[in-house]
Amino acid sequence: MRYFDHNASSPLCEAAREAWLRAQVEFPGNPSSPHRVGARAEVAIQEARRALALRMGCEAREIVFVSGATEANNTIIAHLAGSSDGEAWVSSIEHPCVLAAVRRYFPGRYRLIPVSAQGVVELDWLAEGLRSKMPAFVGVMAANNETGVLQPWRAVHALCHDHGVPVFCDAAQWFGKLPAQGLGAIEFVSGCAHKFGGPQGVGFLKAVKPVRPLLVGGPQEDEQRAGTENVAGILAMMAALVDREGRGGQGTERDRFEDMLLEGLPGVEILGKGADRLWNTAAAVMPEIDCRQRWVVKLDRLGIAASTGSACASGKEAASHVVRALGVPEGKAGRVLRFSSGWETGGRDWDALAEAVREAWRQLRP
Repeated sequence: MRYFDHNASSPLCEAAREAWLRAQVEFPGNPSSPHRVGARAEVAIQEARRALALRMGCEAREIVFVSGATEANNTIIAHLAGSSDGEAWVSSIEHPCVLAAVRRYFPGRYRLIPVSAQGVVELDWLAEGLRSKMPAFVGVMAANNETGVLQPWRAVHALCHDHGVPVFCDAAQWFGKLPAQGLGAIEFVSGCAHKFGGPQGVGFLKAVKPVRPLLVGGPQEDEQRAGTENVAGILAMMAALVDREGRGGQGTERDRFEDMLLEGLPGVEILGKGADRLWNTAAAVMPEIDCRQRWVVKLDRLGIAASTGSACASGKEAASHVVRALGVPEGKAGRVLRFSSGWETGGRDWDALAEAVREAWRQLRP
């Protein structure tokens, strides 16, 4: 099976696996325990915290380890809701967990920042809005999980900084694929291990100041997140990040695959093709059949694992909110497939994917 769903979850890499197994032996204690076994585990966590902060360009005290990006995003948004009575301004293409958290914690006081037809957040809209109103925060992801389109988070932060508005950046798809340096300048950032070859169930948030804990009941993580830290998961996450960052491709193999689709299948469109994108991601409007799920099933039988978009929205027949935000007509929006490769994916894999898609079309077409 050739795996093209790394944006949903990337399989555990060897570096992370080795680090996890080693941590289970070397650091079995609870980091909060007063004995030496617990103290060694606490030291290991603090070293990982410093390493991540150095990689991002922030202070170690600003890093909080959590269970994943969903928890990090909910924690940050809940904290910001309790810190201001202003509006939340978030891009219309944010991950479902961000939009759901905004609706919960900012009921009736949020605005969606529009994006261009290529899926890039509209900076002019943001600049115009900031001239007349000061929101509680601005939320713009680093890279979109469905289209792979990179967002101008540096420009967003510079613009908001001039107006004294904090920025929140969901960088789950950025970490491991592109350099993390510079993200530490943003007030609030989230990430998770399983998007870059680390284990599932561990992630982190970066906060410029202490956040109100979403989970209470213990003093862990400097009283910002209760619960025993996942020592092995944290160390495996850092091992994966070190192993993955800087090893990404240039997108040339992905581009060749897209050209093959455009030449070989009728009516194919590539979302965000003219914009800067993650090197591993292709989102394509496929030729019309009665159900896009049939594409996924057929490709699976042909040895290809792909998806219809965000894993958190799978199983829903409605078109993705990301695709709708790009202005894709409803008839086309329901025909989008996402292909996302990994660090070991080679040209032969992309060529095999192209052939499998062509074969699936031969079998599915009316």
